[in-house]
Parts: sequence; structure tokens; C-alpha cells
Amino acid sequence: MSHSLRFSLPVQSALSQTTVRWPMLLLGGVVLFSPLIQWLPETVLYLPFLLSVVIFGLPHGAVDHLVPARLMSLPRRRSFALVGALYALAGGAYLLFWLLSPALAFVSFILLTWYHWGQGDVYTLYAVSGLDSLGNQVDRWLTILLRGGFPMFIPLLSHPGQYEQVAVAIVSLFDPAAVPMLAVVFDPSIRIGGVIAFTVLTLVVIALGYYRVHTGIDPHRGWLGNCAEIGLLWIYFWVLPPVFAIGVYFACWHSIRHIGRLAAIDDRSVAAIERGSIKTALRQFGSDAAPLTAASLIVFVGLFIGLSVGIDANSLLAVYLVGIALLTLPHVLIVTWMDHTQLPSWVATE
Repeated sequence: MSHSLRFSLPVQSALSQTTVRWPMLLLGGVVLFSPLIQWLPETVLYLPFLLSVVIFGLPHGAVDHLVPARLMSLPRRRSFALVGALYALAGGAYLLFWLLSPALAFVSFILLTWYHWGQGDVYTLYAVSGLDSLGNQVDRWLTILLRGGFPMFIPLLSHPGQYEQVAVAIVSLFDPAAVPMLAVVFDPSIRIGGVIAFTVLTLVVIALGYYRVHTGIDPHRGWLGNCAEIGLLWIYFWVLPPVFAIGVYFACWHSIRHIGRLAAIDDRSVAAIERGSIKTALRQFGSDAAPLTAASLIVFVGLFIGLSVGIDANSLLAVYLVGIALLTLPHVLIVTWMDHTQLPSWVATE
């Protein structure tokens, strides 16, 4: 069955509310309480990542096995077999990379997540907010660089010490001797140049968006919404502790947006949304995601045992993030295929 991006009005309204307005209100509220959050104990700051194991974060990728079935009308067993094989091959190869070169693997994970979280926002901006200019290759890649850079790059610029603490904990799981290889990433000169470059990128994206409105490609309202999100994300990731900020963003921004995308290609969820029952659609997602969410926990248990990890907060977070990394690579491949299936051609257009 073909699922176009021309949603019915109830679905469009529901997606706009749940994947755009609610995450913005949540992150905006968190920013208001940032002076208090700065003083929370370290263990409390890790709480969003802990909750993401069962609330939206980890589960948002646990429906990948149904994506080919929904987009290509494949039998469920064949869809499951194809995606299962992809996860086994890609995840296994990525684990080998982590074992052989943990420092490079960590950098690759940051870059992979940068791309993936950027592509997630591109879909929402195009399909929900109506920014048709993102069908253009240049606009799309600039937006991917900007949007993915907020959670992956801004915390490095604003809180380098905390960012480095997590990086060291992750790499040390595999080879403490590889930690010095990360030094170049945290060089102060890199951060100064990074602030300048990212500021320029922000201004370019905003200016290009205004030009697209002026030429009639994008709606003015969509551009204003994009600017509001850009401003919020700049502030959010600049002022908040990285672990807390990224944990909340992962579960309540990125994952919710992807869940909305999944709902839009599920006939049962679409029917529920058109009846005004978002809760029914969420329950359907939870039911679909529960089995593989539980199965994914085996990956984390295996890493915990295999790497002989301590039970301090940093080590446990490191194991969780490595587990997420192993699941992220095949997940990104699935989502990139979804992009090529659902979004306009990646060939540059005028």
C-alpha cells in the first residue's frame, strides 16, 4: 500500500499538535527551570535516559520490523526477516568496529546520530510543517547539519567538560588507552571555530528559508515555526547539562516525531487519529514496540556482562549509549530508506 504525505485534516492537525507543539512546549518549560536543573544531583540528571528505556526513546526504533510491511505491503514474516537480518549484520559489524577502534567508533556514533536526528526533523518540517523547500537537496542537507548539530554539537561547545566525561566513560569500556585520541575533539580552538561556524550555519538556514518564503515555495507560518524551533534549540542545548538535555530531547522530541511518522503509515493508527483518539494510536504503537523493546534489553545485558561494567552512573550510561549505537546504525538505514520512499528525490532541484 502506498502512503502519501498528503494527510487528512484530522491527521495533519494531530501530527502538528503531538510532534511539533507539545515537544516545543515541553522543551520550553525545561528551559524555564534550567537554573534549578543545573543544581540537581548527577544521578537525577541521568533520569531522562533511564526513563527512555521504556518511554518513547528505545521503543521508537522497535517497530522497524513493520516498516517494510506498511510501506511495501510485504507479509509481516518477510518484513521481520529482512529487518532482523539487517540488524544482525549492521549491528554485529558495528560492534566489531567498537571493539577494534573505540575512539573512532565513538566519533562515528556522534556523526551518525547527528545525521539521523537531523533527518528526523527534516521529515517533520517537510511533511507536517509544509516546508516544501526541503525537497531540494541543498536545503535538506543544510537543515540536517543544523538540526542534528543542536543535540550533538552545541553541548560540546557549551559544556565541554561534561561532554568529555561521557566520551571518556564510553571509550574506556573498550580500551582506556584509546582515550587520548579524543583530545583533539575537545581542543579549545576547535570549540571557538565551532561556535562561529554553527552561528553562520544558523543564519544561512534562516536566510535561505526566508528566501523560499519570498519565492512562494514555503509558507510564511512554516518558516516562522522553523525559526522558533531553531531559537529554542539553541537556548535549550546551550544552557542545560548535556546528559539531561539530550536525554529529554531523545525521548520527547526526536522519538515522538518518529512515532508520529510511524503512526501515519499504519492504517489502524490513522483510523484512530481520524476518530480523535490519539491515545488509541499510542497504545497501538506501544503494543507493536513492546516485544522488540524487551528483546533489545538483551543487547544491554550482554554488553554489561561482556564489558565487566561497574554500577556507577557514568558506566551504566556508557553501556546504554553503546547499546543504542549498535541499534542506531540499522535503524538509520531503515529511516533513510523511508526517506527515499516517502520524500522527494534526493537529486538537487532548482
